Amino acid sequence: MKVIVGLGNPGRRYEGTRHNIGFEVLTELARRYAVGCRPKAKFDGEIIETIVDGQPAYFVYPLTFMNESGRCVRQIVDFYKVVPSELLVVCDDFNLPLAKLRLRPDGSPGGQNGLEDILQRMGTHSVPRLRIGIGPLRADWDPANFVLSRFDENERPQMMACVARATDAVRVWLNEGIAAAMSRFNRDPAEPKNAKTNDT
Repeated sequence: MKVIVGLGNPGRRYEGTRHNIGFEVLTELARRYAVGCRPKAKFDGEIIETIVDGQPAYFVYPLTFMNESGRCVRQIVDFYKVVPSELLVVCDDFNLPLAKLRLRPDGSPGGQNGLEDILQRMGTHSVPRLRIGIGPLRADWDPANFVLSRFDENERPQMMACVARATDAVRVWLNEGIAAAMSRFNRDPAEPKNAKTNDT
C-alpha cells in the first residue's frame, strides 16, 4: 500500500493559491485513477482509496491547515502501519523556480511548514517528498503572503502543465520507486537525459 499526501489549506478562499499546489496534484491523481471513488472524511482529513496499476493507493488531503498537516498523516501512518518509504508528500516550495519538480527520499523541510510538521510527528527526515516550485519569492513580498497568493495569468498555464507532470512523477514513484522518479523528473523536460541534476 502507498500513501500520497497532498498539502494545502482547506476552504474555498485558499483554492488556486500557491500553497495549495499539493491539493491540485491530488485532484489530478483522483481524476486519472479514482473515477467514482468518493472521499472519506477521517483522521482529520479526506482520503480517497483506489487502485493504481494494480496496487492499493490512498490519496490524502489533510484538513488541519498547513502548519498541522502532520496530525492527519501521523494518524494514517499509525492506523495502516505505513512505513516512511511508502509515503510521499507533495508540497509547494518557493525556493524552487516556478514549475520545477524536485523529488527526494529524505532531507530537511526547507522552510515548508507542513512538511516540517509531518517530519516532526513522524520522528524522521526519511520521508519521500515531491516539492513543486512556486518561486522565486518576490523581494517585496512577505513569504506568508506570497504562498497564499494566486498564480498570475502568465504563470497558470505553466503550473497546469506542471501538475500533469507531477502526477506522472507520482505514478513512476508508485511503480518504480523514488530513484527512478528522481532520475526522470528532477530535470527540466528540455534538459538532455544525461545531464546531471542537483538534488539538494
